[in-house]
Amino acid sequence: MSEEVNNFGNKKPTPIDKEVSWDKTQTIMSKTDLYGTIEYANETFVDVCGYEDYELMAQPHNIIRHPDMPKVVFKVLWDNIKQGNKFHGIVKNLAKSGRYYWVITDFEYLRDADGNIVNYIARRKSVPQAVITNHIEPLYKRLLQIEQASGIDASEKYLIGFLEEKGLNYVDLVTKLMIDNEKLQQPSFEEVKQNVEYEEEEEERRGFFSRFFGN
Repeated sequence: MSEEVNNFGNKKPTPIDKEVSWDKTQTIMSKTDLYGTIEYANETFVDVCGYEDYELMAQPHNIIRHPDMPKVVFKVLWDNIKQGNKFHGIVKNLAKSGRYYWVITDFEYLRDADGNIVNYIARRKSVPQAVITNHIEPLYKRLLQIEQASGIDASEKYLIGFLEEKGLNYVDLVTKLMIDNEKLQQPSFEEVKQNVEYEEEEEERRGFFSRFFGN
């Protein structure tokens, strides 16, 4: 397998099992074009990922992609944001130092006069450790193992089946885990109800992420 390089011709950093130390009350922000090319990164983004502004501009956003991330999660992400859907994804990122940091992302869409999406603005916040350790990390490890053995199509089929069993889609799962964590309930995946009462929970769902991202 060839080593990944960035646009400067440098190898991507070697991951180390240490978390980035950062102010988790802050919001990481970036703006990209339709292809995921970085056009703007705020100061928190620069501080957390360890790259300078000039190293980030015009780079693909996957400059910070961690090899622990299953590709199918990014497929789900892109399938949704290309449609302009409300999407919240949990991602493990790779800093320039090789350290990792987990974030949950909220997307905003900039449109032209005809209503076509022209830019993506992403806001990222830290994810509660219990959500990562108890739920997301085990699922992602399983998906990554399937991808490495059988490819992304197989991991996508597994993810679809996993979510169907819970009666949720990916965004609903992430939302429920975050809300339950806030309530200090933190149920296991097996305890997530199959039949979510979407209409009753919609206001709670919107309210949670509005508070979480400070909208």
